[in-house]
Amino acid sequence: MNTDSSSEMLSSVKIEIKKFNGSDSEIFNDTVAVEEPLEIRLEYGKAGSKVIKTVSITMRTPGSDEDLAAGFLFTEGIIQKREQVSGIKLLPYEVNKIKVILKDNEIPRLKNSERNFYTTSSCGVCGKTSIDSIKTVSVFDNIKDHINIEPKVLYSLNEELKTRQKIFMSTGGLHASALFDLNGKFEMLREDVGRHNALDKLTGQAFMNNMLPLNDKILLLSGRASFELIQKAVMAGIRIVAAVGAPSSLAVKLAEEFGVTLIGFLKSDRFNVYSGANRLITD
Repeated sequence: MNTDSSSEMLSSVKIEIKKFNGSDSEIFNDTVAVEEPLEIRLEYGKAGSKVIKTVSITMRTPGSDEDLAAGFLFTEGIIQKREQVSGIKLLPYEVNKIKVILKDNEIPRLKNSERNFYTTSSCGVCGKTSIDSIKTVSVFDNIKDHINIEPKVLYSLNEELKTRQKIFMSTGGLHASALFDLNGKFEMLREDVGRHNALDKLTGQAFMNNMLPLNDKILLLSGRASFELIQKAVMAGIRIVAAVGAPSSLAVKLAEEFGVTLIGFLKSDRFNVYSGANRLITD
């Protein structure tokens, strides 16, 4: 296995495979997405007596690890404000480990967000220690909005996403979360082998740059809309979530509860609205 020498060297690798076409075969160099663990540590407490705790180990695609760590801690309700964070450091002598340092006397909310140490790239909530701790509470869930958008704004998003997914185009193996403004203008994208990681990276970038809440943005998901993704969107204050794939029943229920406009099966000329249809302008 040789590391790709391109700018995406941390996110994809070249491997030699045997490709079959009918009864014929040939040796072929393929590009695959990288999946590696990331241990997220949290340093907090009083000055001079801080403790360091491992909060989670998640399987992810390397890249934007600082955003991932910040986004994870925020969307899980462990930290609430950018001002709590003193710094985020990739540990130089320990591969795939990152530490988020809180300012003196800042105490994280760990009790209701405890996870088992291992979380797979495909499931962001399966490491939860109890069903009750799955549902976090957003500090932005009571913000009122007067959003009205035309369906044509949404029709263009999927094609725009495809042109922006650089790593997916080379590997076919990554999920993406992208932000657009209410006029459909592209703003930001993150990719990862885990759909929840892609959204955490996106949210973490916004969190660290004091962009929250994202109540004037459209979130586009490259795959299906699951409960955990709607939960994370709610935590970031997002009011419109569009997915290329289908939503789950729990995703629809959560979107209805928190007043999120949830769109599924988004194509260039059609989509389904599962909740919050009042934000769409119709004839």
